[in-house]
Amino acid sequence: MNLIRRRLLATLAAAPLSALLPRAALAAFPDRGIKFVVPFAAGGNADLVGRLLAEGMGPTLGQSIVVENRAGAGGSLGAGVVASSPPDGYTLLIGSNGPLTVNPFVQAKLSYDSLKDFVAIGLANLAPHTLVLHPSIPAKTVPELVALSKKQQLSIATSGAGSAGHLTLVRFIAATGANLTHVPYRGGATLVPDMIAGNVSGGMTEMSTALPQHKGGKLRIFAVASARRPALAPEAPTMIDLGLKDFLAASYVGLLAPAKTPPDVVAALEKALIKAVAAKSLQDKFLATGAELVPENLQNSKGFGEYIRREFENAREAAKLAGLKPQ
Repeated sequence: MNLIRRRLLATLAAAPLSALLPRAALAAFPDRGIKFVVPFAAGGNADLVGRLLAEGMGPTLGQSIVVENRAGAGGSLGAGVVASSPPDGYTLLIGSNGPLTVNPFVQAKLSYDSLKDFVAIGLANLAPHTLVLHPSIPAKTVPELVALSKKQQLSIATSGAGSAGHLTLVRFIAATGANLTHVPYRGGATLVPDMIAGNVSGGMTEMSTALPQHKGGKLRIFAVASARRPALAPEAPTMIDLGLKDFLAASYVGLLAPAKTPPDVVAALEKALIKAVAAKSLQDKFLATGAELVPENLQNSKGFGEYIRREFENAREAAKLAGLKPQ
C-alpha cells in the first residue's frame, strides 16, 4: 500500500462520522425542543401571538415549543438575545414593530441590527392602528377634523413617545394638516381611562384596544389604517375611505431567526407557520381581538422580510417628521 493511500485511510478513520455524511443524512431539523423569545411581558399582543403560534406549529414540527418572556428596553433586550443565539433554528424571536422598526430610530445603543441580524420566517398577525375620538368630538370627516383642530385644542394619546402609534399619528398629521397635540402615555392600557373620561380628545391605538370601547359607545372609531373595514365594526371607515390614499399602519407580529440560519431550517419553520396561521381555530382567535388576517404573500420568509424593510423606511420617515433622535 503506497504512502498516500495509507494517509488517506488514516484520515478517514480518524474523522467523525458526522463529518463524512451529507446534511440530509444527519438528524433532521428539529430533533429537540424549540424556544420562542417574546421580548415583552406576558399578557400583551406579542405574547398572545407567540403562544398561539407555539401551540399551532409544535405538532407540524414534531417538537415542543416553549415561550420565554424576556422583557426590557422596549423589546430590544429579548431581540438582542435571539440575535446573538446560535443560528440553528432552536431560538427564535417573536418580533414586532418596537424591536424591529421603531427602536432603531429612538434607541442609540442597540446590541443588534434589525435588518442584518435576523432572517424572517413569516408574518402571523396584523393589528391595524385606529384613530379613536371621544363621543364629544363631532368630526366625522378629515376636513371637519382639521377645521375643528384649528378652533380648539385636540389632544391625541399614544402608548408612548416613539411608539408605533406615535409614528402613525405623526404620519396622519403630516397627511392631513390637522393640528393635533400628542400626549404620550406609558403603555397601551394606561391611556384608555383618560380617553373615556375625556381628559384627552382621543388616541391612536391598536384595533384590539379600540374595538371594545367603540362597541360600548365609550369611544368612536374615526378611522382605521387598514385596507378594508373591520369585520367586527363594518360601520367604521378606513383612512382610505376618508381620502388618505394608501394610508396603512398596523402593529405586526411575526417569527424570525438569527441571521445565517440554514435555508432548509428556515423553510421547515416557514412551512409550519403557514400551516398554523391557516387553521380556522387560530384565525378565529386573532379576528376576535380585532386583528386582520395576514395576506398569504406575507406569511413566508421573503414576503415578511420585504414587509419589515418597508416598515423600517416608514418608521425612518415618521421619526424624522417627529424630530425623534436615538437616545
